[in-house]
Amino acid sequence: MGKGGFLSESVVKKVLLSYAYVAIWIFLSFTVIVYNKYILDRKMYNWPFPISLTMIHMAFCSSLAYLLINVFKFVEPVSMSREVYLKSVVPIGLLYSLSLWFSNSAYIYLSVSFIQMLKALMPVAVYSIGVLFKKDGFKSETMLNMVSISIGVAIAAYGEAKFDSFGVVLQLLAVSFEATRLVLIQILLNAKGISLNPITSLYYVAPCCFVFLCVPWVIVEYPLLRDTSSFHLDFAIFGTNSLCAFALNLAVFLLVGKTSALTMNVAGVVKDWLLIAFSWSVIKDTVTPINLIGYGLAFLGVAYYNHSKLQALKAAEAQKKAQQADEEAGRLLEEREIDANGRKNENPN
Repeated sequence: MGKGGFLSESVVKKVLLSYAYVAIWIFLSFTVIVYNKYILDRKMYNWPFPISLTMIHMAFCSSLAYLLINVFKFVEPVSMSREVYLKSVVPIGLLYSLSLWFSNSAYIYLSVSFIQMLKALMPVAVYSIGVLFKKDGFKSETMLNMVSISIGVAIAAYGEAKFDSFGVVLQLLAVSFEATRLVLIQILLNAKGISLNPITSLYYVAPCCFVFLCVPWVIVEYPLLRDTSSFHLDFAIFGTNSLCAFALNLAVFLLVGKTSALTMNVAGVVKDWLLIAFSWSVIKDTVTPINLIGYGLAFLGVAYYNHSKLQALKAAEAQKKAQQADEEAGRLLEEREIDANGRKNENPN
């Protein structure tokens, strides 16, 4: 605090920048979701080829990531052997490609608002898979919270006016693959001391995502695109869409780097409510009272989960500081003992 109880200029600037990063991330995340819905929905742009759209994103993002790392030197590449790449990055790339494929496919069948409600299951999936892989310990309190989130999402699904079973399965698969990817990042990369930011992540992961997606693309979408001779790639639409997707990754890089991953989780909750409101008011998707009651319950569960994570992070940080203080005190005591012994040796009488 400065004179008169006012915050210092540097603190105000830091707070304003943090809010700016959050606002940019929310805007870009919001834009990418709505833009993808616009392209894939049969009642809008009517280009229902989610694998092709994901491949365009991966090709565009990997190219820009290559330029940023190798040409403009925006970030440093990560030192990684071929063995580590094949055993760690490639499995993560496979899961990421499946997650994006199914997630984008869901926009063809489900409303934007309902998809955001289903995405509230992400903490449930991450925790459950973390326990399965023994990355997280089982806690009754946490599991009870996960059950409350699941019940909320189930109520929201029950109240969905345009429920589509196939679309729900696609979105649940997307959540499952994404949650597995997040857990494997901790096991296969972070545990080995390898840390990838969103740009280096795209540099290493996007090319193998593109390769993996080629297989279902050749089988599922290429025959349809080949027979649709009237279709011509609209560079304005797909170029700006891909640019937004890449800009979103840069925004994640800024948001997490300048604030924290927890801030992004909290901002994600705000974004979801904005998307639900937009879906209802602009796209004219039907949002029922049961939808809102169910998602409200899930939202409370997610909020409590984020609060618990914050408290755990604070406790871990406090414990780390206490340990550092103890080590420092021990070092000083040892130095004093050595100094005292030295003086005794100098003055034996």
